[in-house]
Amino acid sequence: MGGQPAEHPSTIRSTPPSQSPADDAGWSETEQLVARCAFDRAQQRVIRGLVEAVQAHAQTLDGVESVWTLHDFLSIQRHAIEGRFDFRLSGLLFVFASLVRDELLTLEELEGLDAVKLAKIAAMSRI
Repeated sequence: MGGQPAEHPSTIRSTPPSQSPADDAGWSETEQLVARCAFDRAQQRVIRGLVEAVQAHAQTLDGVESVWTLHDFLSIQRHAIEGRFDFRLSGLLFVFASLVRDELLTLEELEGLDAVKLAKIAAMSRI
Protein backbone atom coordinates (compact mmCIF):
# COMPACT_ATOMS: atom_id res chain seq x y z
CA MET A 1 0.00 0.00 0.00
CA GLY A 2 3.03 2.35 0.28
CA GLY A 3 4.61 4.40 -2.43
CA GLN A 4 3.09 7.08 -4.60
CA PRO A 5 -0.67 7.58 -4.58
CA ALA A 6 -2.51 6.67 -7.76
CA GLU A 7 -2.89 9.53 -10.20
CA HIS A 8 -6.35 11.06 -10.10
CA PRO A 9 -8.20 10.42 -13.37
CA SER A 10 -8.80 14.14 -13.87
CA THR A 11 -5.16 15.14 -13.41
CA ILE A 12 -4.25 18.34 -15.23
CA ARG A 13 -3.58 17.69 -18.89
CA SER A 14 -1.36 20.37 -20.37
CA THR A 15 -0.81 18.89 -23.79
CA PRO A 16 -3.42 17.76 -26.26
CA PRO A 17 -3.04 14.06 -27.12
CA SER A 18 -1.76 14.93 -30.57
CA GLN A 19 -0.81 18.10 -32.34
CA SER A 20 -1.03 18.58 -36.04
CA PRO A 21 2.22 19.11 -37.97
CA ALA A 22 1.02 22.66 -38.68
CA ASP A 23 1.26 23.38 -34.93
CA ASP A 24 4.99 22.63 -35.11
CA ALA A 25 5.60 25.13 -37.91
CA GLY A 26 8.26 27.59 -36.89
CA TRP A 27 9.43 25.62 -33.85
CA SER A 28 12.64 23.62 -34.12
CA GLU A 29 13.05 20.44 -32.06
CA THR A 30 15.48 22.29 -29.79
CA GLU A 31 13.00 25.14 -29.29
CA GLN A 32 10.24 22.67 -28.50
CA LEU A 33 12.46 21.04 -25.87
CA VAL A 34 13.37 24.42 -24.32
CA ALA A 35 9.70 25.42 -24.38
CA ARG A 36 8.54 22.19 -22.75
CA CYS A 37 11.13 22.45 -19.96
CA ALA A 38 10.26 26.09 -19.24
CA PHE A 39 6.52 25.35 -19.41
CA ASP A 40 6.83 22.43 -16.99
CA ARG A 41 8.98 24.49 -14.61
CA ALA A 42 6.41 27.30 -14.49
CA GLN A 43 3.56 24.84 -14.06
CA GLN A 44 5.35 23.20 -11.13
CA ARG A 45 5.84 26.62 -9.52
CA VAL A 46 2.12 27.30 -9.74
CA ILE A 47 1.26 23.86 -8.36
CA ARG A 48 3.77 24.27 -5.51
CA GLY A 49 2.20 27.64 -4.65
CA LEU A 50 -1.28 26.12 -4.74
CA VAL A 51 -0.25 23.27 -2.44
CA GLU A 52 1.25 25.75 0.02
CA ALA A 53 -1.92 27.88 -0.06
CA VAL A 54 -4.12 24.83 0.51
CA GLN A 55 -1.96 23.62 3.39
CA ALA A 56 -2.16 27.04 5.05
CA HIS A 57 -5.91 27.24 4.48
CA ALA A 58 -6.45 23.69 5.77
CA GLN A 59 -4.96 24.68 9.11
CA THR A 60 -7.77 27.20 9.58
CA LEU A 61 -10.66 24.84 8.81
CA ASP A 62 -13.17 25.01 11.62
CA GLY A 63 -16.44 23.85 10.15
CA VAL A 64 -18.39 22.96 7.08
CA GLU A 65 -18.47 26.52 5.71
CA SER A 66 -14.69 26.77 5.71
CA VAL A 67 -14.49 23.37 3.99
CA TRP A 68 -16.84 24.58 1.24
CA THR A 69 -14.83 27.78 0.92
CA LEU A 70 -11.70 25.70 0.41
CA HIS A 71 -13.55 23.57 -2.15
CA ASP A 72 -14.63 26.70 -4.05
CA PHE A 73 -11.08 28.05 -3.96
CA LEU A 74 -9.74 24.78 -5.36
CA SER A 75 -12.36 24.70 -8.11
CA ILE A 76 -11.46 28.23 -9.19
CA GLN A 77 -7.74 27.46 -9.10
CA ARG A 78 -8.19 24.29 -11.12
CA HIS A 79 -10.14 26.15 -13.78
CA ALA A 80 -7.51 28.91 -13.92
CA ILE A 81 -4.56 26.51 -14.08
CA GLU A 82 -6.10 24.23 -16.70
CA GLY A 83 -6.99 27.25 -18.81
CA ARG A 84 -3.60 28.87 -18.49
CA PHE A 85 -1.32 25.90 -19.06
CA ASP A 86 -1.99 24.98 -22.67
CA PHE A 87 1.07 23.71 -24.53
CA ARG A 88 -0.23 24.12 -28.08
CA LEU A 89 2.64 25.69 -29.97
CA SER A 90 0.30 28.02 -31.85
CA GLY A 91 -0.46 29.97 -28.66
CA LEU A 92 2.63 29.30 -26.61
CA LEU A 93 4.17 32.76 -27.04
CA PHE A 94 1.09 34.24 -25.33
CA VAL A 95 1.31 31.68 -22.54
CA PHE A 96 4.98 32.47 -21.98
CA ALA A 97 4.35 36.23 -22.03
CA SER A 98 1.70 35.79 -19.34
CA LEU A 99 4.01 33.63 -17.23
CA VAL A 100 6.88 36.12 -17.54
CA ARG A 101 4.56 39.02 -16.67
CA ASP A 102 3.39 37.17 -13.56
CA GLU A 103 6.99 36.30 -12.61
CA LEU A 104 6.42 32.56 -12.89
CA LEU A 105 9.06 32.34 -15.61
CA THR A 106 12.01 34.47 -16.67
CA LEU A 107 13.21 35.30 -20.15
CA GLU A 108 16.50 33.65 -19.22
CA GLU A 109 14.64 30.36 -18.77
CA LEU A 110 13.50 30.67 -22.38
CA GLU A 111 17.02 31.01 -23.78
CA GLY A 112 17.28 28.64 -26.71
CA LEU A 113 14.20 30.04 -28.42
CA ASP A 114 15.00 32.14 -31.45
CA ALA A 115 15.54 35.87 -30.97
CA VAL A 116 12.27 36.84 -32.68
CA LYS A 117 10.22 34.62 -30.34
CA LEU A 118 12.05 35.97 -27.29
CA ALA A 119 11.47 39.57 -28.44
CA LYS A 120 7.75 38.90 -28.93
CA ILE A 121 7.45 37.29 -25.50
CA ALA A 122 9.33 40.20 -23.89
CA ALA A 123 7.15 42.79 -25.62
CA MET A 124 3.87 41.03 -24.79
CA SER A 125 4.93 40.52 -21.17
CA ARG A 126 5.12 44.30 -20.71
CA ILE A 127 1.56 44.93 -21.92
